[in-house]
Amino acid sequence: MDDSIIIHDLRRGIPFDDASVDVVYHSHLLEHIDRSAAPQFLREIRRVLKPGGIHRIVVPDMEKLCRRYLEHLVQCMEEGRERGEHDVYIAKIIQQMVQRGAFGTSQQRPLRRAIENILLGDARRRGETHQWMYDRVNLHHLLESVGFSEIRIVDYSTSAIPDWNSIGLDRNEHGIEYKPESLYTEAFR
Repeated sequence: MDDSIIIHDLRRGIPFDDASVDVVYHSHLLEHIDRSAAPQFLREIRRVLKPGGIHRIVVPDMEKLCRRYLEHLVQCMEEGRERGEHDVYIAKIIQQMVQRGAFGTSQQRPLRRAIENILLGDARRRGETHQWMYDRVNLHHLLESVGFSEIRIVDYSTSAIPDWNSIGLDRNEHGIEYKPESLYTEAFR
């Protein structure tokens, strides 16, 4: 495996030739791309993939987040406890869509925070906010609309990528699922 690092602005395309890549993987990236720009980004991924190449996408799972929210809502209404924790379930769905302060800047002293916000912009300008959310229906439709096939939902430890579990991208240092509220999808060129 090549361990080289490439720094590149993906808005300018992917710096690889047509049909030159076996696998493209991205995790918790697609939701940060403006919804109108997502199809072009995915077409660009399809362009660089070899025929039969694998595209693995990991995004926050809107369906899972909504189901947990609704379960907690019922629990609060029926049992009356944990109402103080309810905003946590709402935050998991919308916090990254509405936040203004960038995470790194929020850790700074007030003067430095103000200067960083002037120079770098708020969280949205820096690309930290979610521009859209995906579930198994709309992600499948989007992938299909740009030409991907054999689109399937997998889990963090299952993949058509050879030796996937030895790579460990969707696991933490203890081998446990890194972001359990994620939707794992693979599609083929």
